[in-house]
Amino acid sequence: MLFNSFSFALFLPIVFLLYWLTKSNLKIQNLLLLAASYFFYSCWDYRFLFLLIFSTLLDFYSAIKINNSTSKTSKKFWLVLSICINLGFLGVFKYYNFFISSLVDGVSHFGFKPNIWTLKVILPIGISFYTFHGLSYIIDNYKGKIKAERNFIDYAVFVSFFPLLVAGPIERATHLLPQIKKKRQFSYSQAIDGLSQILWGLFKKIVIADNCAEYVNIVFANSSTYSGSTHVIGAVFFAFQIYCDFSGYSDIAIGSAKLFGIDLLKNFAFPYFSRSIAEFWRRWHISLSSWFKDYVYIPLGGSRVGMWVKIRNTFIIFLISGFWHGANWTFILWGLLHAIYIMPSILFETNRTNLDIVAKGKLLPTLKELLTITLTFCLTTFAWIFFRSDNVSFAFKYISKIYSPTLFSIPQLFPVTLIILIVVCMCVEWFGREQEYGLQIANKVNSKFLRIAGYYTIVLLILIFGNFSSNQFIYFQF
Repeated sequence: MLFNSFSFALFLPIVFLLYWLTKSNLKIQNLLLLAASYFFYSCWDYRFLFLLIFSTLLDFYSAIKINNSTSKTSKKFWLVLSICINLGFLGVFKYYNFFISSLVDGVSHFGFKPNIWTLKVILPIGISFYTFHGLSYIIDNYKGKIKAERNFIDYAVFVSFFPLLVAGPIERATHLLPQIKKKRQFSYSQAIDGLSQILWGLFKKIVIADNCAEYVNIVFANSSTYSGSTHVIGAVFFAFQIYCDFSGYSDIAIGSAKLFGIDLLKNFAFPYFSRSIAEFWRRWHISLSSWFKDYVYIPLGGSRVGMWVKIRNTFIIFLISGFWHGANWTFILWGLLHAIYIMPSILFETNRTNLDIVAKGKLLPTLKELLTITLTFCLTTFAWIFFRSDNVSFAFKYISKIYSPTLFSIPQLFPVTLIILIVVCMCVEWFGREQEYGLQIANKVNSKFLRIAGYYTIVLLILIFGNFSSNQFIYFQF
């Protein structure tokens, strides 16, 4: 069931109405959320629901055993068991074929041709996300940051809450579980804000991302027939496609959660207005970046170590981040590129600059800010080429086509209407950059008539220019 589908448009209000009709009983509300979440997940493939439930039971039981254990050895046993089983499932479904194929390719250079079986399995949707939900819970429980949850329904809702189940944000038990256990009151203003955020997410997904996808697919599928300038257009369109696709999903997820009185973690903070790669990673897929920082980077020593160890830790984090996105060398190279990009900030210890919003309280950025924003966008767009490519060889061919004499020719594809829509989108994001999401800037407009006119304009743009093919969200594959 896609957020941008007719079925979800029916599903969400039905669950919303049933949920608030039972507001007097928190247990029934949470049971309803769990049933709705399992139904939502079953719409993808009911067979993988059993894997989700098993993972939930494993972490629920392991946390209780950790809390009940009197010895450090016993606590560590249950921690390691849970981590190994969770990562084992993730490894088998997501990475087994990659490692086997890489091994076969490697030994074939030495004349060996092993006959090794690969698995013909479908990647369970959302497995990377709900696995990380469970891992953070178990690790925090082991470290004493949170006590083991004794109510299975409450814990299961934390893991499988349908707005975040298949593509995040990656929640922490310390943030979400207390909200699930607390009685929630309906807030009209919160619900309206949630609907506004859903509307903005749908605009970014249906109007920008899915229309960009049409041209990106054409350029990448017929690379040899297009000029270097058209390849640039394809890469830039993909940059906007992946941002509007994933941040659009996050907006819909966070907005949907608000309808149920639940606040999810912010996942994007206008990353294309970043003035450096370090700032970009503080603003892009925030829940994943912070997860790796808290559970991998800091345990490795973080930044409180010598320079060489800090460099090592940075490369480890970005390579793991690339590998998390998919079992392909293109993702690993994408992560490696960003590690290289961020090295000057690490070496000169400037990675903690630009912590504030760009041009805060001002209409326009300074020339220096504009130049650094442009440079950062160009670097990330170049890296996105590897992310989008099917293999490393194709990525380098695509890049070589950009750096050819045809770079200075007139692009063969130049959809003016789509470019104008992208400009409109980014203008709303720019003026709303001090808010939680772009369209929230409407709350600053004093005139109720103008606010409603703005919402209706977005609705009309969706109806007129929207791509209603129910295209899947990019991050569902991860």
